[in-house]
Amino acid sequence: MISAWVFEKVAIVVLSIIAGIAFFYISSPAAKDEKKRQLEESTSLIINFVLFVWAGKIVLNIGIFVTDPLAVLAYPSDSNAFYTAVLLLLVNIVYKTIRKHMNVAVVLSGIVPIFLGSAFCYEFIDAVWNDNPMAWGHMGLLFILLILFLMRHERISVFMMAALIFAVWSLGQTILTFLLPFTALYGYMMSSWFLILVFIISVIALIYNKKRVK
Repeated sequence: MISAWVFEKVAIVVLSIIAGIAFFYISSPAAKDEKKRQLEESTSLIINFVLFVWAGKIVLNIGIFVTDPLAVLAYPSDSNAFYTAVLLLLVNIVYKTIRKHMNVAVVLSGIVPIFLGSAFCYEFIDAVWNDNPMAWGHMGLLFILLILFLMRHERISVFMMAALIFAVWSLGQTILTFLLPFTALYGYMMSSWFLILVFIISVIALIYNKKRVK
């Protein structure tokens, strides 16, 4: 029963990411070669993030993993593993930017629309297929962000767009925590401290980029 549930969740995530990639291709005004480059960089980070989630789950349950690894691997990851993966992904991005001269703008050009499209698809499936009423609030927020992205992404810089999207998303999710018992992202429950931290970092990035443009 657990294996079937985990398989279903993985299948929904994979389908959502495919939908996110499709949204990226449809919405991106970049040339074909540039789209391919953006997608390759974004896909690499997505794969790393998935691996970091598994690594986080193992590290956080290392005691159980040593004695019974299947007991850890068979069960889905929790929010702490998600937070660990986010931290490791940020470290990975900083490392690639400094050491390998990765173009962050290229990554953000792909990651932002893939995130919006995949998260919306996940919540839509959860609301319609799984009949989860909790998903409607986040889905509504993501729909607004999709419209905002389509209206503004060709008019402002990639960095400003990313900072704006994540600022509005984290603020909206924080508001939802007061209206709903909990909010989630890809099935992972989001804590208020995490959402507030994302909002603060996004606002700082917005202010910094605005001053830099001036």
